[in-house]
Amino acid sequence: MGVSSSLYSGVSGLNANGNAMSVIGNNIANANTIGFKSSRAIFGDLLSSEISGSGGTSQVGRGVGLSIVDNIFSQGTFENTETNTDLAVEGSGFFIVSDPAGGNAVNNYTRAGAFRFNGEGYMVNPEGYNLMGFQLDENGNTVGDLVPIQANTQSFTAAGPTANIDLNTNLDSDSIAVVGGFDRLDPADTSTYATSIQVYDSLGSTHLMTTYFTKTSDLNWTYNTVVDGGEINVVAGIDGSGTSGELAVVGSGTLEFDASGRLTYVDGSPLHSTAGDADSDPLVPRPTAATTAGALQWANTSVQTQQVEIDMQTSQYASPSVVVSQEQDGYGTGTLVQLSVDEAGNIIGNFSNGTPRNLMRLALAKFTNPNSLDKIGNNMYAQSNNSGVPVVGTVGSGVGTIFTNSLELSNVDLAQEFVKMITTQRGFSANSKTITTTDEMLAEVISLKR
Repeated sequence: MGVSSSLYSGVSGLNANGNAMSVIGNNIANANTIGFKSSRAIFGDLLSSEISGSGGTSQVGRGVGLSIVDNIFSQGTFENTETNTDLAVEGSGFFIVSDPAGGNAVNNYTRAGAFRFNGEGYMVNPEGYNLMGFQLDENGNTVGDLVPIQANTQSFTAAGPTANIDLNTNLDSDSIAVVGGFDRLDPADTSTYATSIQVYDSLGSTHLMTTYFTKTSDLNWTYNTVVDGGEINVVAGIDGSGTSGELAVVGSGTLEFDASGRLTYVDGSPLHSTAGDADSDPLVPRPTAATTAGALQWANTSVQTQQVEIDMQTSQYASPSVVVSQEQDGYGTGTLVQLSVDEAGNIIGNFSNGTPRNLMRLALAKFTNPNSLDKIGNNMYAQSNNSGVPVVGTVGSGVGTIFTNSLELSNVDLAQEFVKMITTQRGFSANSKTITTTDEMLAEVISLKR
């Protein structure tokens, strides 16, 4: 081993530090790239040569080589955005994307969560790769294998028939009792107060349902719930059914109040654990009024067994009769008007009838050795022999969590990269000095014989 071997040690240093500068340059270039993970160059010394000396055999190094360019998957900080389909992963998970041009046959992985819905309803990244996820059954559970996330933008959601009405009213305790009771053919003169609400059948059609309250004595009232008889079929025992313009009573009962104006009985059932005790606890479940079973046989092809329960949140105070609030839980058919993502990874369709529905759920993947994933460009990675197989799951199942309206920024630390740049530059310069110094030594050898 002669002087000239130091030339090759210097060359190896130039090559290694040159490659390290390429890694640093790439990191700095991607300092603002969404979801980018920085890299670092790891050096290793080359196999040493053995030389013999008076003290025995020794080893002299032969330079340096690039061992590996290591990916650094530290967590990046999050940037808040105004776009709900911007997603950021916290933890070790990756979004799963696939190229539709290849039939979605090969999955790639990314931390860049700038997704959007394209014209066909697919959720895609800026390169047009499909985001992968799972379909959901009627109970919201994932079913089947990974498929591209797609929402049918022309889809409808079925109607929901009214099953419950919350009716919060006050009935004037100073009202005059009505003698003889309620007459469906003369409701105005045989009732004390009335309130109406639109209800839905199973097809999404609306029907006006009115409840008449009639005071029969100081602490006792009756209620009668009616619809237009022409809107229901002829039903045995329901007077006026099948006759348009006549009211058909589809539910009736009694209300009883205590001296403090609190409702204590509905249809003879106590609402509180101790009847008449103003401080007693309400019964659970709370007794409610209801339409007569089989009465709501609507005159269309809707479900003929609909029944509506009415929660009488009613008081009797010495103030005018008034509806404080009333709500019902039915809704008509709706068209898809907006798509969004929640932090459980559900793709939510918001429909024109005001009812959201979970359409699909996105998937995440994690690897035993993510540092060995292959970079394939456009912020994406591919599985390698050393990365291990991906573990695929849904958000929160051990593969990571997500944040909506957020993007993960690059984890490049510019201050650290510039320090590395300085040391790499010094290393390159020092190795070049090794070469020039060795050249001078060789020149001295050559000049021994003139």
